[in-house]
Amino acid sequence: MCGWIASVAFILLTLNVFYDVVARYAFNNVSIGMQEMEWHLYSVVFLMGIPFALRTDGHVRVDVLYTRWSETFKAWVNLVGALLLVIPFAAFIAWLGIDFAVESYKLGEGSGDPGGLPYRWIIKSLISFSSFFTAIAGINMVTYAIRVLKRDAHYENSEHSAGGLA
Repeated sequence: MCGWIASVAFILLTLNVFYDVVARYAFNNVSIGMQEMEWHLYSVVFLMGIPFALRTDGHVRVDVLYTRWSETFKAWVNLVGALLLVIPFAAFIAWLGIDFAVESYKLGEGSGDPGGLPYRWIIKSLISFSSFFTAIAGINMVTYAIRVLKRDAHYENSEHSAGGLA
């Protein structure tokens, strides 16, 4: 779901930027709302892309080292990394993000610019939403690492496999 949302937002972002450029340079027309929509859509791409990248094992790491490690060592690295870094930080960001979005909603926060977008709480609530799915992806990393340690599964060596997972 996260990957689909990020993909659709990326297509919309591309169309939005195209419209903005044509409107600005061909018709000398600038829309503050459309410019703000660019960073809203970019936020959706980025925030929903994080849990998708974790789930599909497409995140950045030092593959020069990782690909040479044994299955057991990879599983331990993923298990410890998910338990000590991914899940706690995702939970912390989700917890802080809720107050951030609620305060924005209560204030009726919108753009400070004339013609800007209202309802800024919607994009701010995406922080907690994304963090929730990032934590779920972390839990997936933990359960998969445990399966690898039990020899019930293994990590793929291909960079382009479905999540690098078997």
